[in-house]
Amino acid sequence: MSNTKQRIIVATVMCVLAILIGIAQYFGFPAVQYAGVAVVMAMIIEFLLRVRRTDSDIRKQNKWIFAGFTLWLFIMMAAIYCVGTRPWIVFLLLLIICGADIGAWFFGRLIGGDKMWERISAAKTWSGQIAGIICGTVAGVMYGLIGADIFLPQLMWIGISVSLLSQYGDLTASWIKRKMNIKDFGTLLPGHGGVLDRFDGWIYALPLVWLIML
Repeated sequence: MSNTKQRIIVATVMCVLAILIGIAQYFGFPAVQYAGVAVVMAMIIEFLLRVRRTDSDIRKQNKWIFAGFTLWLFIMMAAIYCVGTRPWIVFLLLLIICGADIGAWFFGRLIGGDKMWERISAAKTWSGQIAGIICGTVAGVMYGLIGADIFLPQLMWIGISVSLLSQYGDLTASWIKRKMNIKDFGTLLPGHGGVLDRFDGWIYALPLVWLIML
């Protein structure tokens, strides 16, 4: 099975899970908070296991980078625990980040063009970044139109900010992987890599939303 087909199948399964989580939340179960905590916990475990399997010389050379990133993941844990109490915010972030990720991946391949930071991520292009921001922003605005039946201008600015942050979260994860000399953090999600590979778009967006809420 091709990598693209694997990505589509896994993405479909995750969409179904998101819908089930939404239904459980609707009936009063705090599924969003629990699911969010479980995902970030999986990211932390996956990263620590990967660091443990990394060559000892690489660990020594980058110990402060790895320690700082681990600390940041724990900050993400605190963030999702708090933000998860407001599920509509989590679903908004999910919609924007997914829109930005799909838009950047699809149009980046379709249009191509100059690379952003080829030394960090060979597949990222400026056309993909711009398309990702547009798609993520449209997703955020549509969330307001469907949920509130009105145009909410603030969602446009939220869409732009979160879309941009999600892409730089992706680049940060790619930079860490280059330091570790690996392609993916894990293999749990075929076509996507590990949990951290799939949810790296939340690295900056989630703590920022938590900070705003505080």
